[in-house]
Amino acid sequence: METARVLWCVLVVIIAFIPSKVLVLAAFSQSLDSDFTFSLPAGRKECFYQTMKQDASLEIEYQVLDGAGLDVDFFIYSPSGQILFSDYRKSDGVHTVETENGDYMFCFDNTFSKMSEKLVFFELILDNMDADEDPEDWKEYVHGTDVLDMKLEDIMDTINSVKARLGKSLQIQSVLRAFEARDRNLQESNYDTVNFWSVVNLIVMMLVSAVQVYLVRSLFEDKRKIRT
Repeated sequence: METARVLWCVLVVIIAFIPSKVLVLAAFSQSLDSDFTFSLPAGRKECFYQTMKQDASLEIEYQVLDGAGLDVDFFIYSPSGQILFSDYRKSDGVHTVETENGDYMFCFDNTFSKMSEKLVFFELILDNMDADEDPEDWKEYVHGTDVLDMKLEDIMDTINSVKARLGKSLQIQSVLRAFEARDRNLQESNYDTVNFWSVVNLIVMMLVSAVQVYLVRSLFEDKRKIRT
Protein backbone atom coordinates (compact mmCIF):
# COMPACT_ATOMS: atom_id res chain seq x y z
CA MET A 1 0.00 0.00 0.00
CA GLU A 2 2.81 2.39 0.90
CA THR A 3 4.60 1.55 -2.35
CA ALA A 4 1.48 2.28 -4.38
CA ARG A 5 1.10 5.69 -2.73
CA VAL A 6 4.74 6.53 -3.53
CA LEU A 7 4.31 5.53 -7.18
CA TRP A 8 1.13 7.59 -7.40
CA CYS A 9 2.89 10.69 -6.02
CA VAL A 10 5.76 10.25 -8.49
CA LEU A 11 3.29 9.95 -11.37
CA VAL A 12 1.48 13.11 -10.27
CA VAL A 13 4.79 14.99 -10.05
CA ILE A 14 5.73 13.97 -13.60
CA ILE A 15 2.31 14.91 -15.00
CA ALA A 16 2.26 18.26 -13.21
CA PHE A 17 5.89 19.28 -13.74
CA ILE A 18 6.46 18.51 -17.42
CA PRO A 19 3.66 20.75 -18.80
CA SER A 20 4.60 23.57 -16.47
CA LYS A 21 8.25 23.47 -17.54
CA VAL A 22 7.29 23.56 -21.19
CA LEU A 23 4.67 26.26 -20.82
CA VAL A 24 6.81 28.46 -18.58
CA LEU A 25 8.97 29.21 -21.62
CA ALA A 26 5.90 30.29 -23.62
CA ALA A 27 4.67 32.59 -20.87
CA PHE A 28 7.62 34.97 -20.97
CA SER A 29 6.92 38.47 -22.16
CA GLN A 30 9.10 39.22 -25.16
CA SER A 31 11.88 41.72 -24.56
CA LEU A 32 14.00 42.41 -27.64
CA ASP A 33 17.34 44.17 -27.31
CA SER A 34 19.56 45.39 -30.14
CA ASP A 35 22.37 47.89 -30.51
CA PHE A 36 24.04 49.57 -33.46
CA THR A 37 27.04 51.83 -34.08
CA PHE A 38 27.30 54.00 -37.19
CA SER A 39 29.17 56.99 -38.61
CA LEU A 40 27.22 60.22 -39.05
CA PRO A 41 28.93 62.45 -41.64
CA ALA A 42 29.19 66.21 -41.20
CA GLY A 43 26.11 68.09 -42.37
CA ARG A 44 24.00 64.91 -42.53
CA LYS A 45 20.88 63.61 -40.79
CA GLU A 46 20.21 59.88 -40.40
CA CYS A 47 16.81 58.40 -39.44
CA PHE A 48 15.78 54.89 -38.38
CA TYR A 49 12.35 53.26 -38.10
CA GLN A 50 10.90 50.74 -35.65
CA THR A 51 7.48 49.12 -35.94
CA MET A 52 5.69 48.91 -32.59
CA LYS A 53 2.45 47.44 -31.21
CA GLN A 54 -0.22 48.91 -28.99
CA ASP A 55 0.65 49.15 -25.27
CA ALA A 56 4.26 48.12 -25.85
CA SER A 57 7.35 49.99 -24.66
CA LEU A 58 10.24 51.40 -26.67
CA GLU A 59 13.40 52.49 -24.85
CA ILE A 60 16.32 54.01 -26.73
CA GLU A 61 19.68 55.03 -25.35
CA TYR A 62 22.36 56.76 -27.43
CA GLN A 63 25.91 58.04 -27.02
CA VAL A 64 28.31 59.96 -29.24
CA LEU A 65 31.55 57.98 -29.14
CA ASP A 66 33.81 60.11 -31.31
CA GLY A 67 33.88 63.44 -33.13
CA ALA A 68 34.51 67.08 -32.29
CA GLY A 69 32.36 68.21 -29.39
CA LEU A 70 30.91 64.71 -28.83
CA ASP A 71 27.42 66.11 -29.47
CA VAL A 72 24.47 65.49 -31.78
CA ASP A 73 20.80 66.48 -32.15
CA PHE A 74 18.28 63.71 -31.52
CA PHE A 75 14.53 63.43 -32.25
CA ILE A 76 11.82 60.77 -31.77
CA TYR A 77 8.67 60.97 -33.92
CA SER A 78 5.35 59.20 -33.35
CA PRO A 79 3.59 57.32 -36.20
CA SER A 80 1.54 60.48 -36.81
CA GLY A 81 4.70 62.58 -37.23
CA GLN A 82 4.56 64.37 -33.87
CA ILE A 83 7.87 65.04 -32.11
CA LEU A 84 7.87 63.12 -28.82
CA PHE A 85 11.41 63.92 -27.61
CA SER A 86 14.11 66.28 -28.82
CA ASP A 87 17.71 66.72 -27.65
CA TYR A 88 20.01 69.45 -28.94
CA ARG A 89 23.81 69.24 -28.93
CA LYS A 90 23.93 66.40 -26.38
CA SER A 91 26.49 63.62 -26.06
CA ASP A 92 24.10 60.98 -24.65
CA GLY A 93 20.49 60.42 -23.64
CA VAL A 94 17.85 57.86 -22.65
CA HIS A 95 14.15 57.99 -23.62
CA THR A 96 11.23 55.62 -23.06
CA VAL A 97 7.99 55.70 -25.06
CA GLU A 98 4.71 53.88 -24.39
CA THR A 99 3.78 53.00 -27.94
CA GLU A 100 0.78 52.52 -30.19
CA ASN A 101 0.45 50.64 -33.46
CA GLY A 102 2.66 52.13 -36.15
CA ASP A 103 6.19 53.02 -37.22
CA TYR A 104 8.24 55.19 -34.88
CA MET A 105 11.09 57.23 -36.33
CA PHE A 106 14.19 58.41 -34.47
CA CYS A 107 16.75 60.70 -36.09
CA PHE A 108 20.33 61.77 -35.39
CA ASP A 109 21.12 65.22 -36.79
CA ASN A 110 24.65 66.47 -37.44
CA THR A 111 23.75 69.28 -39.84
CA PHE A 112 25.08 71.91 -37.41
CA SER A 113 28.61 70.55 -37.93
CA LYS A 114 30.24 71.38 -41.26
CA MET A 115 33.50 69.48 -40.82
CA SER A 116 33.34 66.90 -38.03
CA GLU A 117 32.03 63.36 -38.52
CA LYS A 118 30.42 61.70 -35.47
CA LEU A 119 30.50 58.08 -34.36
CA VAL A 120 27.14 57.28 -32.71
CA PHE A 121 26.08 54.25 -30.66
CA PHE A 122 22.45 53.51 -29.80
CA GLU A 123 20.54 50.65 -28.18
CA LEU A 124 16.88 49.69 -28.56
CA ILE A 125 14.91 47.79 -25.91
CA LEU A 126 11.43 46.61 -26.95
CA ASP A 127 9.10 45.36 -24.20
CA ASN A 128 5.65 43.75 -24.29
CA MET A 129 5.78 43.05 -28.01
CA ASP A 130 3.62 39.94 -27.42
CA ALA A 131 0.75 41.93 -25.91
CA ASP A 132 -1.79 40.10 -28.11
CA GLU A 133 -1.07 36.81 -26.40
CA ASP A 134 -2.64 35.89 -23.07
CA PRO A 135 0.10 34.84 -20.62
CA GLU A 136 -2.50 33.06 -18.46
CA ASP A 137 -3.49 30.48 -21.10
CA TRP A 138 -0.91 27.99 -19.86
CA LYS A 139 -2.72 27.53 -16.54
CA GLU A 140 -5.59 25.50 -18.02
CA TYR A 141 -3.13 22.80 -19.13
CA VAL A 142 -1.54 22.35 -15.70
CA HIS A 143 -3.10 19.81 -13.32
CA GLY A 144 -2.18 18.38 -9.97
CA THR A 145 -0.77 21.53 -8.39
CA ASP A 146 -3.04 21.09 -5.39
CA VAL A 147 -1.45 17.69 -4.66
CA LEU A 148 2.07 19.05 -5.02
CA ASP A 149 1.25 22.09 -2.93
CA MET A 150 3.14 24.25 -5.45
CA LYS A 151 2.35 27.68 -6.77
CA LEU A 152 3.41 27.96 -10.39
CA GLU A 153 2.68 31.68 -10.24
CA ASP A 154 5.57 32.09 -7.80
CA ILE A 155 7.85 30.07 -10.08
CA MET A 156 6.83 32.24 -13.03
CA ASP A 157 7.46 35.43 -11.07
CA THR A 158 10.91 34.21 -10.03
CA ILE A 159 11.93 33.14 -13.53
CA ASN A 160 10.62 36.37 -15.08
CA SER A 161 12.53 38.35 -12.44
CA VAL A 162 15.76 36.51 -13.26
CA LYS A 163 15.18 37.01 -16.98
CA ALA A 164 14.57 40.73 -16.51
CA ARG A 165 17.71 41.14 -14.43
CA LEU A 166 19.80 39.24 -16.97
CA GLY A 167 18.44 41.49 -19.72
CA LYS A 168 19.27 44.55 -17.63
CA SER A 169 22.80 43.22 -17.09
CA LEU A 170 23.29 42.84 -20.85
CA GLN A 171 22.01 46.37 -21.37
CA ILE A 172 24.38 47.77 -18.75
CA GLN A 173 27.31 45.91 -20.31
CA SER A 174 26.51 47.38 -23.73
CA VAL A 175 26.32 50.87 -22.25
CA LEU A 176 29.60 50.39 -20.39
CA ARG A 177 31.28 49.23 -23.60
CA ALA A 178 30.01 52.37 -25.31
CA PHE A 179 31.35 54.56 -22.49
CA GLU A 180 34.69 52.77 -22.71
CA ALA A 181 34.89 53.35 -26.47
CA ARG A 182 34.05 57.04 -26.06
CA ASP A 183 36.63 57.51 -23.29
CA ARG A 184 39.28 55.72 -25.35
CA ASN A 185 38.61 57.94 -28.37
CA LEU A 186 38.76 61.02 -26.14
CA GLN A 187 42.06 59.92 -24.60
CA GLU A 188 43.58 59.20 -27.99
CA SER A 189 42.49 62.64 -29.20
CA ASN A 190 44.02 64.27 -26.11
CA TYR A 191 47.20 62.25 -26.63
CA ASP A 192 47.56 63.54 -30.20
CA THR A 193 46.84 67.10 -29.07
CA VAL A 194 49.45 66.94 -26.29
CA ASN A 195 52.06 65.52 -28.68
CA PHE A 196 51.38 68.23 -31.26
CA TRP A 197 51.71 71.12 -28.83
CA SER A 198 54.76 69.53 -27.20
CA VAL A 199 56.52 69.52 -30.58
CA VAL A 200 55.45 73.12 -31.20
CA ASN A 201 56.79 74.20 -27.80
CA LEU A 202 60.06 72.37 -28.42
CA ILE A 203 60.54 74.13 -31.77
CA VAL A 204 59.76 77.52 -30.21
CA MET A 205 62.22 76.90 -27.36
CA MET A 206 64.96 75.96 -29.83
CA LEU A 207 64.30 79.11 -31.87
CA VAL A 208 64.32 81.30 -28.76
CA SER A 209 67.57 79.69 -27.58
CA ALA A 210 69.23 80.30 -30.96
CA VAL A 211 68.12 83.96 -30.95
CA GLN A 212 69.40 84.46 -27.41
CA VAL A 213 72.80 82.96 -28.26
CA TYR A 214 73.07 85.20 -31.31
CA LEU A 215 72.16 88.33 -29.34
CA VAL A 216 74.64 87.55 -26.53
CA ARG A 217 77.47 86.92 -28.99
CA SER A 218 76.69 90.12 -30.83
CA LEU A 219 77.13 92.09 -27.59
CA PHE A 220 80.75 90.95 -27.21
CA GLU A 221 81.84 91.39 -30.81
CA ASP A 222 84.37 94.22 -31.34
CA LYS A 223 83.31 95.92 -34.53
CA ARG A 224 85.87 98.80 -34.33
CA LYS A 225 88.51 98.89 -37.05
CA ILE A 226 92.16 99.16 -35.93
CA ARG A 227 94.34 101.54 -38.02
CA THR A 228 98.07 100.96 -38.35
